[in-house]
Amino acid sequence: MSLKGVELQIAIPKTFDAGKVAEQLQQQSSVNQANAQAASERQLEKNRESVLESNNTTEADLDNKENEQAEQERKKREKQEQKIRDAKHPFKGNFVDLSG
Repeated sequence: MSLKGVELQIAIPKTFDAGKVAEQLQQQSSVNQANAQAASERQLEKNRESVLESNNTTEADLDNKENEQAEQERKKREKQEQKIRDAKHPFKGNFVDLSG
């Protein structure tokens, strides 16, 4: 197939344009892949940090529950001691001897 001079004037610039477009598509795919990898790494790091934060929260919740239980036990003991102090003795203070 023979090409005339006029056809070559059109075909050669289009070949360069097609080469540039192909190169841009190839670079774009590598850029997209790099962005996806960076996003994946950020998500992985975020997940790592969130796990550590939730573990700390769990420990704090356990400490709070233990403190609440200890406080409830202390109040219960105080009520029992108060009942013992307030309990009436069976014969003390019930009879006053005025015959004396």
